[in-house]
Amino acid sequence: MTEETIRQNSFRAWVLAARPKTLTGALTPVILGLALAAADRHNGIIILPAVLCVLFALVMQIDANLVNDYFDWRRGNDNPATRLGPPRACTMGWVTPPSMRRAILFTTILACAVGLPLACYGGWQMLLAGIACVVFCFLYTTVFARLGLGDVLVVVFFGIVPVGLTYYLQTGCFTWPVFILSIACGCVIDNLLIVNNFRDIDNDRADGKTTLVVLLGRKASLSLYFFLGCAATLVVLILARFELRSAPMLIYLFVHCHAFRRMRRLSGKDLNKSLAETARNNLIFGLAASLTALL
Repeated sequence: MTEETIRQNSFRAWVLAARPKTLTGALTPVILGLALAAADRHNGIIILPAVLCVLFALVMQIDANLVNDYFDWRRGNDNPATRLGPPRACTMGWVTPPSMRRAILFTTILACAVGLPLACYGGWQMLLAGIACVVFCFLYTTVFARLGLGDVLVVVFFGIVPVGLTYYLQTGCFTWPVFILSIACGCVIDNLLIVNNFRDIDNDRADGKTTLVVLLGRKASLSLYFFLGCAATLVVLILARFELRSAPMLIYLFVHCHAFRRMRRLSGKDLNKSLAETARNNLIFGLAASLTALL
């Protein structure tokens, strides 16, 4: 795909800038939180806060993607000649920087507007959670991702926060099993970041960007990828007491192991295939864990 094939600031350009394939990472924890709440409420879920949680997660993910696109462009990190990942909108000229800044402002305001009504269901604490999501959306790209702390933020903001708050908004409480499952969910989604940084390890080292993969090295990062998926599966199986209802988790374990074996054989741009597989597997984990909770 080249710059000439995409008209500047066109609808297609904005779709690519939003990175729709990453939205599974935003949906998975909310789906899991709703399933856990439905299992414990025994009388279904409350529709409006459920819809608002889904919308907030999706808009915040798009917001984070736009922020990442813009600030990486400003640093000059996305050189098309050396970049191994999918092309980025600002660097390729698909979206102009002023338009990207306006889009970031719009999606940030939209996320706040969508999330604000949740305070009616969960109290003022929801305002603090929303502010934290917005603040760390910017700090992730500008600060934490360069200090080896991006994985911590993923576990918190793609695991603990969305699973926990979605469950809390439906039930009014937060239990230890939900907390443990939220960490497991965050770890599974973090595998997406591990693949991304594994692919970019050489470029990140040259750029002075210290990711967890840079700190651990290739071999240990591969082992971490495999461990996180297996450990998350084991957590669900233990909490389900290894009953038959947890059988869907074996589907996730199978696709995770398959993705790991393939990842070991790939390098460079070919690792984008592993990125797509891992994004798919994240959704499979969320659906399998949700089904386990509901059965």
